[in-house]
Amino acid sequence: MAPTHAVVLGGGLSGVLTASVLVRHFDEVTVVERDKLPDGPTPRSGVPQARHAHLLMSGGARAIESVLPGTLDALFAAGAHRIGVPNDLVSLSAQGWVPRFPEMQFIVSCSRTLLDWVVRDQALRHDKISVLTGTEPVSLLGDRHAVSGVVVEDRISHERTSLEADLVVDATGRGSRLPAWLAEFGLPEVPSESVDSGLAYATRIFRAPSSAAAAFPIVNVQANPRDPHPGCTATLLPIEDGRWLVTLSGTRGGEPTTDESEFVAFARSVRNPVVGELIAAAEPLSPVYGSHSTANRRNYFERLKSWPSGLLALGDSVATYNPVYGHGMSIAAQSAQALDAGLAAGHGARRIQRGIGNVVDGAWAMATNQDILYPGAVGKPLSLAGRVLQSYVDRLVRTATTEAAVTRAFLDAFTLSAPMANLLSPRMMWATLRGPRRSTSPETTLTADERERVASAE
Repeated sequence: MAPTHAVVLGGGLSGVLTASVLVRHFDEVTVVERDKLPDGPTPRSGVPQARHAHLLMSGGARAIESVLPGTLDALFAAGAHRIGVPNDLVSLSAQGWVPRFPEMQFIVSCSRTLLDWVVRDQALRHDKISVLTGTEPVSLLGDRHAVSGVVVEDRISHERTSLEADLVVDATGRGSRLPAWLAEFGLPEVPSESVDSGLAYATRIFRAPSSAAAAFPIVNVQANPRDPHPGCTATLLPIEDGRWLVTLSGTRGGEPTTDESEFVAFARSVRNPVVGELIAAAEPLSPVYGSHSTANRRNYFERLKSWPSGLLALGDSVATYNPVYGHGMSIAAQSAQALDAGLAAGHGARRIQRGIGNVVDGAWAMATNQDILYPGAVGKPLSLAGRVLQSYVDRLVRTATTEAAVTRAFLDAFTLSAPMANLLSPRMMWATLRGPRRSTSPETTLTADERERVASAE
């Protein structure tokens, strides 16, 4: 019997997690990557968004650990921080300060380059995985009924090679050409959707005060999308090597600039100045990096009535999200889990693709239902049912500012550790309709000790 072969298009986080799943089901796995992969936590051109804030939610962290056991220990050994939620989270939501109840979930906080490198290093230790770098896919082999491989091209020599495969998985990301390749097979146009709040990012890295380098909360001031002005945010993440990564954002008309002299002032100008105050005396370690690639975009591959066998897509090829919600990496990891489960059950490609679509649904709804509310947002307006649901979620989040049981349910859903449908359970609906039973303090939840550790370094 001939050995089975799977090809993964894209060597980013989605791609290497996919490859780690496929070695359980195929004899050989080839990863096709257009960049030269760095031997360490170094930025690369194929992931320009890596310089900005990234959060690995506990639901995604557990998914990565299930695919690549030992990865979380490797991340923490390399300097990533385990942030308990909500105990180590200083966060002003649209509805008020999130209470710092005892830990309910957690977030892994580190640079995206460190996360990518550690996961890639863990994955590529498997001798069944080989990587073609400096190579990009140019077309699929096969027809509308079955894909049998992919044609790839060396980016320097432009030499083309046909890779025969029993399964091709597209994990090439935002720039995926899969819809065009399917059209070349004569398949209908892939249904798609976009919701763009017009968000722009600006990010800078600072040296954390020595007294706050080992342990410090994530500090996050969110926008309120119902305010009649641009939504502006500020987020401080403790990352490896005693540094703070600070990302500022603003929707149309309120975008942060990359002018270094205005960075702290913008951080102070959002709904609460706490992030700006924390970094006012901190030593900058990088320039200010900007980004406008923040639109939510989705390809509904699962809606095609005809889908070729031997082909799948996941990660950013299926859906990209406004990064402010921190869900993209976790959804990629959970999509890899869905792929594993589908292959183990012997499901066909179309059924597995539907399963990946189901993984995407909750995070997609959370991001787009919020983003469409910002002034000047571009996309399909919320339906009546959507507006009712969003009003319910607003009240639920407001209730979560004082009620621990509601906080837990919300954080379980937000960290992708439980289905978002749980927020509509009879118990949660009753608690939400009852609302918060006491008022919240307008003061930041940063403790006096945390403030002192920063102030003592000034």
